Formats: sequence, structure tokens, C-alpha cells
Amino acid sequence: MDVYAVHGADPEVLAYAMAKYSRSALSMKDSLRELNSQRAEQFLNTFYFQYGHRSIADLAHVAFAVERLSLLAAIVLVDEQRWDGQERSTRYQNFRKSGWYLPEFGSEAATKKLYEENIQALYSAYENLSQQIFELLGQRIAKPAEMKQDAYDRTLRARAFDVARYLLPLAANTSLGQIVNARTLETQVSRLLSHSHSEVRRLGERLREAAASPAWNVQTAAYEALQQKIAALDPTLGEEAAALLLREVKTAPTLVKYAAPVEYMAKTQATLVQAAQELFDDAPIQPAPLVDLVENSGAQTESPRNESLEIEILTTLLYSACHYPYRQIRDRVAALDAARREELLLLGTRDRGRHDEMLRAYASGTSFRFDILMDIGGFRDMHRHRRCVQTIQTFTPAHGFEIPELLPNTPLPAPLQAQYQQAIQQAHTAFGQLAAAKIPEAAATAQYLLPLGTRCRALFKMDFAEAVYISELRSAPQGHISYRRVAWEMYAAIARNHPALAKMIRVTDIHAAVDPLQR
Repeated sequence: MDVYAVHGADPEVLAYAMAKYSRSALSMKDSLRELNSQRAEQFLNTFYFQYGHRSIADLAHVAFAVERLSLLAAIVLVDEQRWDGQERSTRYQNFRKSGWYLPEFGSEAATKKLYEENIQALYSAYENLSQQIFELLGQRIAKPAEMKQDAYDRTLRARAFDVARYLLPLAANTSLGQIVNARTLETQVSRLLSHSHSEVRRLGERLREAAASPAWNVQTAAYEALQQKIAALDPTLGEEAAALLLREVKTAPTLVKYAAPVEYMAKTQATLVQAAQELFDDAPIQPAPLVDLVENSGAQTESPRNESLEIEILTTLLYSACHYPYRQIRDRVAALDAARREELLLLGTRDRGRHDEMLRAYASGTSFRFDILMDIGGFRDMHRHRRCVQTIQTFTPAHGFEIPELLPNTPLPAPLQAQYQQAIQQAHTAFGQLAAAKIPEAAATAQYLLPLGTRCRALFKMDFAEAVYISELRSAPQGHISYRRVAWEMYAAIARNHPALAKMIRVTDIHAAVDPLQR
């Protein structure tokens, strides 16, 4: 038995070498010795594109830095089940310095002014609230003698950001790093290119370009210095060193070169939006709890209609195209006759091309389904969980907003709460004005004005093990109170419906006192 790590091969060359195991008796070392990027490209063009061996792309992993994109675009970017990465934290960094995304307004100067004034107002409120809370916490929380002043200030500043971040607009710029395999990258790029927001479409183009262009090499300066030393001794060796050390590496030029917009996604989403509008005819949105466990189980106190898999799939399809809670959609779907349900179900695959993957809504049949209505800021943390299927509704002020607490279980003082509410209500009003403006992508542009305190709705489908994992991890005292409440309510819902299973969950009681200086 021989086990060794491999380093130094281009991602596509390494993927080719690994794929050769199925067609050659050569060792990895021998395969890599005889390979070059040209041979790898020839192989991939034959087996990846002509014969559809997409699993080869799983073997090529690529690291990207994505900087100065909006929070909204970042949410769309990371919405992949096979994704690894990290983003700038709104809890530990001052986003006042990051800037914000400005859409194209053309000749509509008044609309642009409306947008800029409201973004600036949110940032001013964010900065003022952050500073006031930092000073207030300093008055209420004494510094332990053993704690250094900079650590004390840093902790209080993070607590202040915990509250102030509710006012950050989705236009705020962020940065993130991601490491994905080439198959995920290809589907990610295609999904981004199909999006309704122009910023997101440009992001897809930039990712595709970055995969096909020379990658930034962290060792370039050191390699240049070494090459110059070698050239000083022997010009011929210097040329050979330059060819080896300074050669350009393109991370995935072959595997993503055909990534293109997916018409199936865009057409189907528009079709489903129209179907949902016709089905509900502007009916009011029914009130819903923070977390609603909707499952087809006899253990439920409120037994649903006979929910077949067909009803679950259709409900999920429509969920992605409207702003109604899952239960309200399910009851409406269950009341339809079988022929009408089948007609609506087929809308989800009517425009599906030969190589198009089915929409995420068809990943149905999981026992635990949590319909969650929470602030966008807290949702961004919940969004990181990959061992579940998430369906996210578009962002809207229709669900209102959350009011942050000064500390867990400690209300925000009335004067600060009034400042906060005024700022967020003003932003929601501006959303309506901008959405009604006669500019391209008006509805999409208006979403950038929504602060992170705005509530959003998302459906999380998972198995029991993942429900345990999220409940335990996200209820921990060092977490943000927003998602701690969600984790607790997930546990509470399981305890009501499955008391025996709930005994296995090591959840942290969010009502217990928390040391504000512990992070």
C-alpha cells in the first residue's frame, strides 16, 4: 500500500490524472509525469463534453477570491449545496468602510438620487447606532481586571455590530473566498448567468473569465527573484527556470468554457410566478411563526391533508415563486383536483432541456421541513448549512422586520429602538418607490435597499441528523441571538412532534443568561 499527497499539478491536469485510474494501470506519479495541459484538454474535450463524464470535474478543485460584490450577490453566489468558503463577518468588521453597489440608472437621475440617499441614510444610521450601543455597553458592562483593554473594546464593538448590522443594506459590499470543484463551478456560473440581477450575471461572467485566465500566483515575486539569480549565473538556465517557475496556470479553462445561461431556470421561474399569482389572486399572506415544522406525520397535533410526494413537490415549486408560507400554499394545492395539480406539476419540467438538471424543488421526500421566517442577516448564517435542501423566496418588505436586542434577552432602549425603526421603515418605503420606477430591473434594484433586519422566508428540508446538528450548533451561547432563536424553535418543534427523538438533542437553552464578554 502506498499513500502520498500530491502538490504542484494544475487542477485540470490533476483531474485528468485521477480519471486515468479507470483507463490505465499507471500510478498517479507516472500519469502526472507524462501529462501536460494540452493532453489534459484533449482528454477532457473527449470524455467530459462528448461522453458526459461530468464526475471528472469533481476532481478539479479551484480557489477563488471574490471581492467587492454586494451582500445580495454574495447570497446568490453561495447558494450551492457543494460549496466551501468564508465571507466577511458583519459581526467583527465595520462595513461602513466597504462601500456599496450602485446599479445602472441611465438617464433616470431622480431615481438614482432616491437610491443613493436611502443607502447613505442606512449607513449613517448604522454608524450612529453602532457607536451609541458601543458606548452604552461600556457603561453597563464592567471590564474584568484580568481582561486587556483592547480585548474588552473589541468584544463590545462586536456586540455593537451585532445590533447595528440589522441596518446594513443588501447593497453593502462584501468579499469572500470559495473553494469548489469544477462541476460545481460550471453549474454555479450557469446559474449566475441566468439570474434576474445584472450584477449577478456579471459575477457569473467574471468567474468564468477567472477560470480561463492566468491565476494569481502567491509565489510570483519569489520565483522572479530566483529566476534572476539563475540567469545571472547562466542565461540559458535562466530561460529554462523562467519557463518552469513563471509559467501561467489557468485553473479550469476547459471544464467551464461551455458554461452558459440556463433558459430552463429563467423560463420556469417566470411561469411559476404567473401560476402562483393566478392561484392565490392577491390573497393576504397568513401569519406564520418564526419556525414552522411541516411534515406528513401522524405525530403532529395538527394533521395536514393527505400530503403525497406530488403535493410536496408542487408546494415547493410554488413556494419559490411567491411569498406565502408553506402551510398556506400546501392547503391551497391540496384543495385542487388531481388533474389541476398534475397540470401545474408539469410546468416545472416543461422547458427542461436535454442536459438540464431538475430544479431544486424536486429534491423532495425529506422528513423534516422547516418553514423559517427570520431576518436576512441571521438567514445568511443559516444559509451556510449544506446538508439540507434550501428554497429561498425573493427578498421583500412584505414580512416586516425584526427589532434587535441590546443583548440576548435585553430589549433595545426605547430611544435607540425608535431610531432603528425609523431608518428601516424609511428604507422599506423607498423600496416601494424604487420598485415602481420606470427603469430596467426595477424590482431587482429595489431589493438592494432592504436592510438585513428585513424578514425573509426560506424552506429548509433535511433529515433528523442535520436537524440535530443545526439545533445544537446554532443554539450555542457564542452565536448570534437571531439564529439561536431559530435553532431553539427547531428543537422545540421536534420536541412537540417527536418527544422521544428530542431527548437525543443536546440543545442550549437560549433563555439562560449569557456572559456578554464571551464570544
